[in-house]
Amino acid sequence: MTDLLPPIAKKIHTETKLHGHTLVDDYAWLREKENPEVVAYLEAENAYAEAQTAALAPLRDQLYAEMLSHIKQTDVSVPYRDGAYWYYSRTEEGLQYAIHCRKPVSEKSAAAGPDTGPDADAPEEIVLDGNQLAQGHAFFALGAMEISDDGRWLAYSTDTTGFRQYTLHIRDLATGETLPESVERAGSVVWAADNRTLFYTVEDEEQKRQFQLFRAVNGLFSQAVLVYQDDDERFNVAAGRTRDGKYIVMESASHITTECWFLDAHQPEGNFTLVAPREDGHEYTIDHRNGCLFIRTNDKGRNYRLVTAPVATPGRDHWTELIPHRDSVALEDVDLFADFFFAVDREDGLPRLRLWQFSGSGPAAVQTREIAFPEPAYTAHPHTNRIFETTTYRYSYQSLVTPNSIFEYGIATGASKLLKQVEVPGGFDRTLYASERIHATASDGTQVPVSLVYRKDMRKDARQPGKNPLYVYGYGSYGYALPVGFNSNRLSLLDRGIVLAYAHIRGGGDLGETWHDAGKMLVKRNTFTDFIACVEHLTQHGYGDPARVAIEGGSAGGLLMGAVTNLRPDLFRAVLSHVPFVDVMNTMLDASLPLTVPEYEEWGNPNEEPYFTYMLSYSPYDNLRPASYPAILVKTSLYDSQVMYWEPAKYVAKLRTLKQDTHPLLLVTNMQAGHGGASGRYDYLKEIAFDYAFILRELGIV
Repeated sequence: MTDLLPPIAKKIHTETKLHGHTLVDDYAWLREKENPEVVAYLEAENAYAEAQTAALAPLRDQLYAEMLSHIKQTDVSVPYRDGAYWYYSRTEEGLQYAIHCRKPVSEKSAAAGPDTGPDADAPEEIVLDGNQLAQGHAFFALGAMEISDDGRWLAYSTDTTGFRQYTLHIRDLATGETLPESVERAGSVVWAADNRTLFYTVEDEEQKRQFQLFRAVNGLFSQAVLVYQDDDERFNVAAGRTRDGKYIVMESASHITTECWFLDAHQPEGNFTLVAPREDGHEYTIDHRNGCLFIRTNDKGRNYRLVTAPVATPGRDHWTELIPHRDSVALEDVDLFADFFFAVDREDGLPRLRLWQFSGSGPAAVQTREIAFPEPAYTAHPHTNRIFETTTYRYSYQSLVTPNSIFEYGIATGASKLLKQVEVPGGFDRTLYASERIHATASDGTQVPVSLVYRKDMRKDARQPGKNPLYVYGYGSYGYALPVGFNSNRLSLLDRGIVLAYAHIRGGGDLGETWHDAGKMLVKRNTFTDFIACVEHLTQHGYGDPARVAIEGGSAGGLLMGAVTNLRPDLFRAVLSHVPFVDVMNTMLDASLPLTVPEYEEWGNPNEEPYFTYMLSYSPYDNLRPASYPAILVKTSLYDSQVMYWEPAKYVAKLRTLKQDTHPLLLVTNMQAGHGGASGRYDYLKEIAFDYAFILRELGIV
């Protein structure tokens, strides 16, 4: 590290008085994105971070080469059938983005059935090439991508700043021409059955909330008709289609409430039919089969149940229960087909895929089998299944040691056939690695699951604790179940003896909706104390050296990083915080910011005193104090629309004036990206290499 002094941001004293408290913010001026002083400060922090890590450049190059060696750069996805085509995407060595393609369904492949694959010699048609669309842009992301039933028209949207503000286009796949009109701030899109009418949602300019649904014909967006507008700032509007293709579905949802309508896809100018009017706390989703709606609803309990209702009378008075609510099993999804459906459950913190088969044309069905998974910690979910009348079912499976694998399940046989497993070149041998699932005891006695992975020949005997460096990842918000999946990038950590742990803390959805409820609003602090309990358990039981613990989290997981670092700075050696939500009070008090009002249902409304007081007790920015802190690397992006760049910038600026140690504190801002960082796959690997080099140095491995 160099002796270069860190940038010191100027202070401009500002105060906010509320509920008898005075919030002091000396760095509010960093919100002025167009202010040259703000840009200069961010660039100075970038220069400082580069100088402080300059000696790590050879290690970054080595890590990048390692991670790249584990990626099959030229590859192709498993083709899936939709209409008259097989669709797939492929990558080419040296190109940053995927190329989306299709091949026609030949008479040969059609006769073989809907779940075989295209002929090897069938002509390929490029539907969309991300590399061509990205030319001239430092950032590129593809949003919606929907093709009309006849296969001719492609509706797609793109973002070239990272602000997640998408522009909608329509391409004629018969000619390759893109129609002249486009739509800004577009969201979800869905074609009607006439192959002419497109429904799409649009966000408002301030809140970035999808609040309007339009209908356009023949790509004439200038003549589009407004179908629906939701003026409740908590709600976002989305549109889709039932798997059988018969209905357009419009959904307006907040974090805790849903309202759904449906419309005959063959009558796009008709009126939508409401299923059940919104009722605070009631969430539901719908699909359709043989004149019946299948409705997944939480009206009888937080873990959902499944009911059916006639299309003609969809209201709650006509609901008939098919799967009851279960206290220990969360019904996360229902994958519906002509002759069967799969209930996607979560039990004991793990996903289950359970087959239900219909006995006739009506809604009566019975559970017949469950797909078995072999490992103690894994992720499994439905894959792409576009054909409604099918005899097979595709699903994805992976674990901490098993690369992502696509299987095809025979409904009649109960057998799973592996279609493709992601190839991991570069000498990967899965038998060298092991995974475990253990539990840590939280401060209130709650058992918190922890998933672990390590290299077996480098794992030290648990009777001799404190040998392996430990890397713990956490999130714990929005009911999001932390996926336990394979990541070839992390072989660079495992192969250096690091034990990786994933803490399934409250606030996430790992154990169902009640697990989410136990870590939000006025019990949010459970998320932080759970994480601390997990780290303490791991070090006390020989999984890692207490003096060499690194932790990582992003977005709401970045809030976790800030909160636990304030609570127990002594517990961690290094902290990696991506786009962290750390300025909780100022953000949640500013209703003009995107996401703030809808987020009241996750965090609480600080304009109400109980929530203000509680949120103030854990807000990382507001609870910084003079102390010795771990080494901290904070990553952000200038065009982030979810956690504005100024939150991490203010956090670092304030912490610089308070920390009483010599550990590095670095702020790195991607000046040309958004919430997810770099968009190109090679550029993203370079960002990961930077992070890992920092962690390896701080854990004493290099």
